[in-house]
Amino acid sequence: MTGEEKDFFQKHYPDEFSHCYGCGTNNEHGHQLKSYWEGEEAVAVYRPAPEHTSLPGFVYGGLIASLVDCHGTGTAAAAAYRAAGRPMGTEPILRFVTASLHVDFLKPTPMGVPLVLRGKATEVKERKVVVEMTVSAGDAVCARGTVVAVLMPEAMRREVAEAGG
Repeated sequence: MTGEEKDFFQKHYPDEFSHCYGCGTNNEHGHQLKSYWEGEEAVAVYRPAPEHTSLPGFVYGGLIASLVDCHGTGTAAAAAYRAAGRPMGTEPILRFVTASLHVDFLKPTPMGVPLVLRGKATEVKERKVVVEMTVSAGDAVCARGTVVAVLMPEAMRREVAEAGG
């Protein structure tokens, strides 16, 4: 089953917080990343398009970083809801933003195959979640990433609300 068919995390984001280029369901030009639970791991599958090329035959590293970023914050939100024993999307909304993003590129990532992101929340606190993940193409792990995600600051929430989402 793909993220399309599963209960993916991003569909639980309120509309005003669903505009992200990487994972926003309201951004028709974005990646539309869909992350979902597979046991204790958060998984997302993404097929790079031709415009995601760095050199012929290889994926642009910025795309990989973007996917790690968005999969990490989505996993953080889902892990925080799980830790609180609440269904995703319930009030108060737990929406996370990136405080730190680290990506190690282990080998060139080939075009033409789906990229599989697998992440685990290694630390879950009230306002901070750390997610460790891998990005694989076929059987090869091409990148590893760490996202430190923090609960969206109240001032940011107010600005989004005032802007009309």
